[in-house]
Amino acid sequence: MDERIIFHIDVNNAFLSWTAVKLLNEGLSQDIRNIPSIIAGSEKERHGIVLAKSTIAKKYNIKTAETVYQAQKKCPNIKIFPPDYQWYLKKSQELFEYLAQYSPTIEQFSIDECFIDMTGTKYLYKNYIELAYKIKKEIKEQFGYTVNIGVANNKLCAKMASDFEKPDKVHSLFKSEIKSKLWPLPIEDLFMVGEKTKERLNKININTIGDLANCNDKLLQQYFKNQANYLKNAANGMDNSEVKIRTDKTSSISISQTLPQDCSDKEKLKEYLLIYAEETTRKLRTQKQYAKTVVIFYKTSNFKIYSSQASLENPSNNTNEIYKLALNILEKSYNNLPVRLIGLKLTNFVSDNNRQLSFFENIEQDKNNSVQQTIDKLNEKFGKTVILPASIKIINSKSRNKEN
Repeated sequence: MDERIIFHIDVNNAFLSWTAVKLLNEGLSQDIRNIPSIIAGSEKERHGIVLAKSTIAKKYNIKTAETVYQAQKKCPNIKIFPPDYQWYLKKSQELFEYLAQYSPTIEQFSIDECFIDMTGTKYLYKNYIELAYKIKKEIKEQFGYTVNIGVANNKLCAKMASDFEKPDKVHSLFKSEIKSKLWPLPIEDLFMVGEKTKERLNKININTIGDLANCNDKLLQQYFKNQANYLKNAANGMDNSEVKIRTDKTSSISISQTLPQDCSDKEKLKEYLLIYAEETTRKLRTQKQYAKTVVIFYKTSNFKIYSSQASLENPSNNTNEIYKLALNILEKSYNNLPVRLIGLKLTNFVSDNNRQLSFFENIEQDKNNSVQQTIDKLNEKFGKTVILPASIKIINSKSRNKEN
């Protein structure tokens, strides 16, 4: 049996890079990647949070998730550009469609990264490192931005390898390289080890990944209980999880994202849910299916996973309806704990929405469907602005007004 070969591909500074490409396409003479710049929401609408920053902005100690006001104090001439989530979704889809020519087994891990299972392709690609460099070069030349690629024998090590040094790099972390490349790293570099876990590990004199890999199992179990097995296996580069393919028709559609920093701002979480609702429902409409159940799930900084779900009165693939229910679930379930990952999942699909509507409701539903189809076509064609039903924007506005 062939040894597993997994690629992890991660767009370098995705939101800023994709915005730079968009602005250059629209005729901007200056590449915002080469100046002090940030991607941030509007201060007037209380979304003035730094989502991404240029390499030069980092030199001013500007950090993701701090306010625009804080960033401007550090760098008064910082240039601020708004996020364009619809454009990001388009660039994400474009990237994954390009990668599909190398292997059909692709798992989207977030909007800007994915895993590719290359196992069994050794007769097509003689040298996987050379292939990774080829893919990296083609992405830069065709799409105008850079990526990091990690090559390994499992998903965990591929993910770790792609993070070794950025930007525009290829790194490997094969089984034979665990001791030399992984073990010397500080413990906080291990995937899924946050600040609190790092502090607890440091207290028992575990400072490097090698310390963790070779520590006493009973000691680790005593301090970390259910988390101990994951930590020990990860430190030894062990991971058997499969690369999961997204088929054209699935029994569920979900999207999630590990956040740049732990977040307990409900308004910011609502923004993520809006992005997820738009993308998942668009895919659902492409499949000509309707969801009966909406699920929200979180992962907190201590690795605990929370999820809550609710059923729609009628099966739907309408962005507005899905998003409204997602907001309702969020209001009822969110416990104000800092969140490191948030996701939205649609499930229980049917091929007919089976609505029992009055004459006037049928007319209104037909209008909604027509509007939604038009929006999908416009977004697919242009992808340069977030085109959403006005009712969704009203929902966001009302949510913010409640906070004022």
